[in-house]
Amino acid sequence: MEYHNPVLLKESVDELVTDPDGVYVDVTFGGGGHSREILKRLSDKGRLIAFDQDLDAHNNRIEDDRIEMVHSNFCFLERFLKLLKVNDVHGILGDLGVSSFHLNAPERGFSFRYPDVKLDMRMNPLYEDTAIDLIRNYSEEELVAIFSKYGEIRNSKTLAAEIVSARNSRDIIMVGDLLSVVEPVIRGNRNRYLAQVFQAIRIALNDEMGTLESLLNQSVRVLRINGRLVIISYHSLEDRMVKNFMKSGNAEGELIKDDFGKILKPLKSVTKKVIVPTGVEIRKNNRARSAKLRAAVKV
Repeated sequence: MEYHNPVLLKESVDELVTDPDGVYVDVTFGGGGHSREILKRLSDKGRLIAFDQDLDAHNNRIEDDRIEMVHSNFCFLERFLKLLKVNDVHGILGDLGVSSFHLNAPERGFSFRYPDVKLDMRMNPLYEDTAIDLIRNYSEEELVAIFSKYGEIRNSKTLAAEIVSARNSRDIIMVGDLLSVVEPVIRGNRNRYLAQVFQAIRIALNDEMGTLESLLNQSVRVLRINGRLVIISYHSLEDRMVKNFMKSGNAEGELIKDDFGKILKPLKSVTKKVIVPTGVEIRKNNRARSAKLRAAVKV
């Protein structure tokens, strides 16, 4: 099964693995590329716990006694570490966003390139609601909010009004149904606009920003002192949240002080500036073009 080439592979694992005997977590296993590289850096005593909520990813499991696969969203990190009797970990790696496998699998409904498939967009196919339900049930105000916030679409009010008007007279079930509604209101580059629309729906449906914030909050609690948090993000919303959290310990970036005026910072950045792929990597792997890597250590 072809997922994507792991983005910023060497850079991310270099930042992550500091102790070959340690316990590490890959919260986005996917095709297993990052996990395989982590395992190469571990000794026989090392341990890797890999999360992925998508059952398809588990077909890529690695036959190695040092790795434990967990079929779950990473927002349940603490819960499963307790079940596995893991008190703390040496490092956590997250490669966010949707994989090339999902975008290229027509039946998953993530891409506007396949008009004859149903709107799905569930990262976990076991979830009940699909993008069809979101388009059918969200109020016009809610649609405006997700297109504006998660898609950064300038004419989000016009787009939302068009969808609400259309759904009152016909079902919007297939990708092509949504495209026919969106086409008349597209502004600027068509592919970019449609990518923003589909991104906004996917992020909202899968609560990607909420689960990311949950992961960041839990990471501080499960990392041991000097443990590493390494995150690769692909759009400005994710990167802004990761940057804020590593700077301040919260998603808003608000600096909190104790009674003596000392700033409380659970993490310290170990990357002086954001790490981005080289031109060579981008030419080999187009998905890497928007990737940004940030790493921090628990203090």
